[in-house]
Amino acid sequence: MSQLFNVLSGANGAQWILDADIKGFFDNINHDWLLANVHMNKRVLRTWLRSGVVDKRQLWALQKTEKGTPQGGVISPLLANLTLDGLERGLKEHLVALHGVAKTRKLKVHLVRYADDFVITGASPEVLNDTVMPWVTSFLTDRGLTLNATKTKVVHVDEGFDFLGWNFRKYGGKLLIKPSRKNVKAFYRKLEEEVTSSLHLHTDVMILNLNRKLRGWAEYHKGVVAKQAFTKMDHRLYWRLMRWGLRRHPRWDKHKVFRHYWTDASGRFEFSADTVDRSGDKLTIRLYRLADTKIVRHKKVREEYNPYDPAWEVYGEELRVNRMAASLWDTQRASLWLDQGGLCAHCGTAIEIDDRDMHDHHIIPLGLGGTNALSNRVLLHTVCHRQVHILGVMVTKPARV
Repeated sequence: MSQLFNVLSGANGAQWILDADIKGFFDNINHDWLLANVHMNKRVLRTWLRSGVVDKRQLWALQKTEKGTPQGGVISPLLANLTLDGLERGLKEHLVALHGVAKTRKLKVHLVRYADDFVITGASPEVLNDTVMPWVTSFLTDRGLTLNATKTKVVHVDEGFDFLGWNFRKYGGKLLIKPSRKNVKAFYRKLEEEVTSSLHLHTDVMILNLNRKLRGWAEYHKGVVAKQAFTKMDHRLYWRLMRWGLRRHPRWDKHKVFRHYWTDASGRFEFSADTVDRSGDKLTIRLYRLADTKIVRHKKVREEYNPYDPAWEVYGEELRVNRMAASLWDTQRASLWLDQGGLCAHCGTAIEIDDRDMHDHHIIPLGLGGTNALSNRVLLHTVCHRQVHILGVMVTKPARV
């Protein structure tokens, strides 16, 4: 999503997009190509690929598997990803060999892929149809794959296209990325099914089940223009819950249902239920409101970043903190600060608790087997952090006073 924003949003960005769709991706991957190109024990891979499949536990109906990998298999996503590895690199090399470096830049061809979904941008529909698509078709053919002719199309950015549950489209020259209509409808159907099937459940159980879905959907879309979609989904869920309440209490009117399930203890009306925790204390569970989700732009990882290279350790630590939820980082930072008695673990001088420039350092680097546990982390001044990595100084966890 961030890469597409980079290549499409500018005034001089690419204007045309090849929205590609691979026909029966997991069902048609060529076994011979996998055996020849995947670097692992060939006997194990061959045995796994040709092991056959049983449908609905009918052992007598064992079917041969001469191509493809089963969706949901533990290794299928990896093999599928390896199958398309080299698509972006190979396309760039093909264009450079055909047109040269300078002209290739002007073509504005950029391939963005996530698993088996990919789109390719270009300066014109001609370059996508006449140059890019034939090469991509040849690349896929070697692997037993083909493009779906009915779903693969070239569109203008002003017309918009869907990718990974988002809609990318320019409005008056400004690129906006929103949750796609298809994704919104599919998610609402899940909520509808959850509510409909919860008629016999305790209200607090239904709220917990709904909250898991709501938070997951909000986390996925919080990096795009989603406030309007969030608000609309909250509104639709409200009426779905009202219908649920009226079905559960057929003798009640809508006003009584509202007063029973919606409370204003927090200063606004929220769908909630009272329950008790393990210790027997009363607890109120509230339905998560999507509109409360803060829009946080995704921070893109630098292409050359290698988490296993010690030279990138500082960048990786800073990236993790920047991506961490503010509330979570504040809590962890306070805990680390108290563990160290408010002192830098390297120089031993004071670190102010509200100093946003303090750095989070891993004692044992992640690339060498370290973890993100608080026991493996300390707070350092920015300057001290650079010194530790440049000089290779070993920092120890201070004993809590």
